[in-house]
Amino acid sequence: MSALAYALAVFILVTAVATALFRDVLSVIIVFGAYSLGMAILYTFLLAPDVAMTEAAIGAGVTTLLLLLTIARTTRPSTDRLVERINVPAVVVVGAFVLVVCTTVLPEMYEVGDPRAPVWSNPDVTQHYIENTYKDTDVHNAVSAVLAAYRGFDTFGEAVVVFAAGISTLLVLKREVFA
Repeated sequence: MSALAYALAVFILVTAVATALFRDVLSVIIVFGAYSLGMAILYTFLLAPDVAMTEAAIGAGVTTLLLLLTIARTTRPSTDRLVERINVPAVVVVGAFVLVVCTTVLPEMYEVGDPRAPVWSNPDVTQHYIENTYKDTDVHNAVSAVLAAYRGFDTFGEAVVVFAAGISTLLVLKREVFA
């Protein structure tokens, strides 16, 4: 992995820890939005633009807006401390786990675009999808066929999340229309 990917991973870890440690709700929402934006950038770097767009729209966009609107419509509790007290044994255990994962998994990852990566090193699978997509799904575009047919349940799950976020936003804004 490149230095940019490592920097993004560090940023994501720092924002995740900050989200867990802050006590002020507004601070947590802002840091969580930054976390989602960092994840969207990482997904873009890893050549997963569909996942990146979903993360940016739902995680950094709609969720952050929904949470900000929620605290604007409710009372915001005052906090004496800005940061939560740290449980040292838990930090040691989680830190050791993260260190083990980072030292064992990250060096084994392929570089982005590496021709030895499994997705590129198995042209039979790629060729299968290119040749059989229309016959299996009656969809002319191979990418649409993979998203709609081969990964249909996953795509349906994403659509349900987007729908739930939209309905929740309407409810918070009190703009629902009941017939």
